[in-house]
Amino acid sequence: MNANYVIGKVNRKTFEEVIYPNLGIKDKNVKIGPQFGVDFGVLNVGDKDLIIEVDPVYIVPEYGWEKSSWFAVHILASDVAVSGVPPKYLFIDLNLPMKMTDEEFKEMWLNIHKECLKLGISIVSGHTGRYEGVDYPMIGGATLIGVTNKDNYVSPNMVEPGDLILMTKGPAIETAGILSSLFPQVLEKDYGKEFASKAQNIFWLQSVVEDALTLSSLGLRKGVKAMHDATEYGVWGALNDIAEASKVKIEVYKEKLFIRDDVSKVLKSFSSFTKINIDPYASISEGTLIAAISKDKEKEAIKILNEKGIEARIIGEAKEGNGVYLIDKDKETKINQPEKDDFWPVFFRTLDLIKGGKNE
Repeated sequence: MNANYVIGKVNRKTFEEVIYPNLGIKDKNVKIGPQFGVDFGVLNVGDKDLIIEVDPVYIVPEYGWEKSSWFAVHILASDVAVSGVPPKYLFIDLNLPMKMTDEEFKEMWLNIHKECLKLGISIVSGHTGRYEGVDYPMIGGATLIGVTNKDNYVSPNMVEPGDLILMTKGPAIETAGILSSLFPQVLEKDYGKEFASKAQNIFWLQSVVEDALTLSSLGLRKGVKAMHDATEYGVWGALNDIAEASKVKIEVYKEKLFIRDDVSKVLKSFSSFTKINIDPYASISEGTLIAAISKDKEKEAIKILNEKGIEARIIGEAKEGNGVYLIDKDKETKINQPEKDDFWPVFFRTLDLIKGGKNE
């Protein structure tokens, strides 16, 4: 593989040099256009704003069709929900692999439909075909739209000094969810069958739809100021995105950070298996919501999330300045945007070792 290629989303350099300067005709109705680290765009239409999110249709048959379809929908829905607006209208293009059977397609589609019903999403239009040169996991693309009254949304550039920074679920949710689902034998060897089986349920935490829409009840732009899903580059990446977008300094208090016990055990197992150190805060974590809230909403925010069964804590505060800093007693350490996501090297190394028979 060419060393210049980046796995996953393009890096900031490519975005700023190639994409951002070349966005077609400028239009005053585009309130939020493409921005690095921002999950959605906003288009004004009369007295309404459309929250628009575009992503691949991400299907991994190895998860099983129910899990895979659920995840594909929630990847899309989460990026709309962080605006504080419920996802509503789905437009989907499916470019199916030649090896996908009609029965497999039917099972996938019915599970996508089922999840859309649960979330209140209508599928409006799309395209479906089977083509050469297509393979999992990216089997098309989709646009998901939420509709709201004008200026009734939040985005990562709305944080103000004095706002509190909240995290749900803890870090590395997606990293642990995927590794435990695809490679349970690694966990079984370290912790036994019961833990390996239970750990696979971490997979179902990979959504911030409920987290974000619950917090939106605090009042958009008054109670909750900004929300961001900690996807690629994890919690550190999400915090840096918010700090840069809002031009604030975010102080994170080390003693306030938390990680789920099962996630911690999964990371420890795979780190030992691959001999690769995993920073949970720099690892992909779809399902971890980072939010900025008003100081007077702290107790209410934690209460309403806990009532939904969502663990959440205040981990820091926005202040005048710029960047993200970890505060450990009297020591302050700057946390830069991670240059790599620790999930990928661990994933590919695990794959190689298992194919080579190490875990047999």
